[in-house]
Amino acid sequence: MSRVLLVEDDPAVREGARLALRRQGHEVAPARTGEEGLAQLRSFLPDVVVLDLMLPGMTGLEVCRRIRADSQLPIIIMTALGDDVDVVLGLETGADDYVVKPVQARVLDARIRAVLRRVEAAPSPGGRGAVETYGELSIDRAALTVSRGGVPILLAPSELRLLLTLSAAPDRVFSRQQLLEAVWEHSYHGDARLVDACVKRLRTKMGEPPRKPRHIQTVRGFGYRFHSPR
Repeated sequence: MSRVLLVEDDPAVREGARLALRRQGHEVAPARTGEEGLAQLRSFLPDVVVLDLMLPGMTGLEVCRRIRADSQLPIIIMTALGDDVDVVLGLETGADDYVVKPVQARVLDARIRAVLRRVEAAPSPGGRGAVETYGELSIDRAALTVSRGGVPILLAPSELRLLLTLSAAPDRVFSRQQLLEAVWEHSYHGDARLVDACVKRLRTKMGEPPRKPRHIQTVRGFGYRFHSPR
């Protein structure tokens, strides 16, 4: 049973989602505000946070920033239909995935289970050593750790899985749809913003130059590749 912290100010939406998630086998702690959600974070110790962005007082974006300041806890944001700017901001702030209101219970349950699987498992391709070194960058596939110049890089689950997926096949070009399926388990024609925002966060954490990234490179019109300098 997973522990879900649900931060939503609308009573009807909050109670509906709480009951639906309980029926799916999750333990749910509801919170009405960002401040209450952060307090619950310390007492409830959730496995995943489902976070509305439009909260009174402290916004969902600020809650996301505070969680990401010292935790890689999976975060799924909820946003109203058509709030594209909020979606992008939420993903760039550190959210792992998002759902659009009105939220379908089966969709939310599927996203929660998918993001938790990303925490528990990561690709480990056969035939490659456990620890790989690319200049200053080191990837330990067995320990699921990444470092640059010996300094650990703390990555959210989606960021780590994206890096592991790309680096498993150096110089192979992955389309955004291929990455959505491999990292986010979105088998339908998914939202490329998930991939683009995650790449942006990953590059920042890896210290990649924005205009000429060394490892996570864009192949215009196709997708991304992990470049392994010779």
